[in-house]
Amino acid sequence: MQRASTTALLAGVVDYAGLFPPAGRTMPAAVAEYAAARAGSHAWMLGRFVVPAARLPELADALAALPADRAEWRLSAIVRDGADADAVAVASFNNALSRHRARVDTAEAKPAALDGIDWLAAQFGAGIDLYVEVAPGPDADRWLERIAARGLRAKVRTGGVTADAFPTPAALAAFLAATVRHKVPFKATAGLHHAVRGAYRLTYEPGAAAAPMYGYLNVLLATAALRAGRPAATAEALLQMTDAAALEFTADAVRWGADRFPLSMLRDTRSHHLVSFGSCSFQEPVDEFDALASR
Repeated sequence: MQRASTTALLAGVVDYAGLFPPAGRTMPAAVAEYAAARAGSHAWMLGRFVVPAARLPELADALAALPADRAEWRLSAIVRDGADADAVAVASFNNALSRHRARVDTAEAKPAALDGIDWLAAQFGAGIDLYVEVAPGPDADRWLERIAARGLRAKVRTGGVTADAFPTPAALAAFLAATVRHKVPFKATAGLHHAVRGAYRLTYEPGAAAAPMYGYLNVLLATAALRAGRPAATAEALLQMTDAAALEFTADAVRWGADRFPLSMLRDTRSHHLVSFGSCSFQEPVDEFDALASR
């Protein structure tokens, strides 16, 4: 159910990463799933299609089979650290916009060292937002300082296909607080298929192990709390909330237990802080949102 509060919090929030684990879809299957999501009733929650820059020619071929009069697709390209060929692939793809009706307007990279941030900033010009993956931990402030100085954005990995890929609540809360402090917008990725924290299967394989995973609502609302000046301890507590029954979506706010997040706070959080999160599934985040919002 769509309300003003849910639109403020979740509009365009899910970047579709179906090509990546644990889904690992083929290019034609991922393109078909994204096209169906764009035509569905929850298209308002859908963000960009995420693709490795090296696979942009493959994507162009898959897009050629779609109707030529469709609306333009927005893409986020995963760029390898220091790979000039990936920057060339992005430019070549965008130069052929009239053929495939899609544009790379964001790029994401994981530099091995701080000077990789400078390389990324030098390779891509205006019109492409750049996200630098930063590991939560003691070096995060140093990286965020450089990212802020270059006018770039950050990316944080909130999980993976193994239990040890998930940062601790304290480490993740400290990272979120640092992005707010440095005024660096960011996106999250990995392990955010679900709306609320809980123990879930790590992959789609039969008999896959389960582990505690963050919910995307936990991460969004923890960031909103920090933006409002609440202490890191509040954010850490929100990251660990598992009580979905305590969530309430009203016309003018979202409540979770004793914490209230008005529309202005939600809009500000999405505009200036947590821009989106990547998920290899679009249906799972949507289905869990529907279950919560329809109560």
